[in-house]
Amino acid sequence: MKIGVVGGGAAGFFSAIHAAYAGHKVKLFEKSPKLLSKVLISGGGRCNLTHGTFFLNELLKGYPRGSGFLKKVFHHFSTSDTMAWFESRGVLLKTETDLRVFPQSDDSKTIVNLLLDQASKYGVEVMTRKEIREIIPVDGYFLLKGDEIEEKMDRLIICTGGNNKKEPYSFLEKLGHTIINPIPSLFTFNTPDTGLKLLKGISVPSGKIRFEGSKLSYSGPILITHWGISGPAVLKLSAFGADWLHGKQYQAAVLIKWDESFSEPGLKNALNDFKKRHPKKNIRKNALFSLPARLWQYLTLKADIEEHLNWDDISKKKINKLIENLFNFSLIISGKTTFKEEFVTAGGVDLREIDANTMESKLIPGLFFAGEVIDVDGITGGFNFQAAWSTGFLAGKSSTK
Repeated sequence: MKIGVVGGGAAGFFSAIHAAYAGHKVKLFEKSPKLLSKVLISGGGRCNLTHGTFFLNELLKGYPRGSGFLKKVFHHFSTSDTMAWFESRGVLLKTETDLRVFPQSDDSKTIVNLLLDQASKYGVEVMTRKEIREIIPVDGYFLLKGDEIEEKMDRLIICTGGNNKKEPYSFLEKLGHTIINPIPSLFTFNTPDTGLKLLKGISVPSGKIRFEGSKLSYSGPILITHWGISGPAVLKLSAFGADWLHGKQYQAAVLIKWDESFSEPGLKNALNDFKKRHPKKNIRKNALFSLPARLWQYLTLKADIEEHLNWDDISKKKINKLIENLFNFSLIISGKTTFKEEFVTAGGVDLREIDANTMESKLIPGLFFAGEVIDVDGITGGFNFQAAWSTGFLAGKSSTK
């Protein structure tokens, strides 16, 4: 058979390789001149290729959308299969304390080169600068049309990735597939009107952030940047709150607990105790609770605590305000920023129209999907790549039957 793969990213290459393993003729079409570009930039150029849990229920917690669908997919190819596949082909892996998995080389080119080598070894014909603009199902095959392209394929795997707009999915809508409105996921928050940005570079290891007016919250490291706030807790909140925040047009308030262990009674007792034991100590100059000194100074400033004030001079009102800033710091966000050069989108092809055990379209026999083109997205930590490998494996293997 002739099997076509549209999209030269992680899912596209994994689909193409597994289709080619069976000896079929595989052509991969990529509209840009670059291949595997997101693999190259992932994890700061180290490629966080999966998440190191072997427990399915834990793995599924990393997917704000599509976890029920992926539960079936992962039974066919999960994290242990991913690690075994790469290691059996000479890529040594390491799992860090936060369960992110990287090649031991700390170089994403290790992953890219392996995928390119496997594709070449099994005869995948890779064609760059070839955009497929139209797909026409005709009597058991697919006619692919684009700029200077007209190809017939017996099977077709769509791996075109995620897009922030609906227009790039129009060729799939013409085939009758439903597209869930694509919206950004996995982004950082802009805070244009706050002095907090003067603290850029400061981070806390275990904060908690939530959207005011919702139950959405996430714990983990929080980083202050020159445009606002970032870090794993923010990125994960952006993913799980993507729909909610999109509905708010990215204008909302967040509440930050600078240490997730903080409680109002606990802070009150700790501050009153410190006041009794160290009445002559300057408040602004002596950071408490292991907070960075500049952050502590900022929070005391926002509590109207003057620079000269000692603990025996502070009023109950200012102590309460300081507790509020530590436990429930309110911050207005206005807009978002893509996380580094990576972007993830929620939305895509409706999962109800895809067989989770084969990745085949329920509407058009012989048409398969893999990767972010479907309505699945993960949080940071290797989850999106795992979805790409798993759906790519399943689509590639199923297309040969």
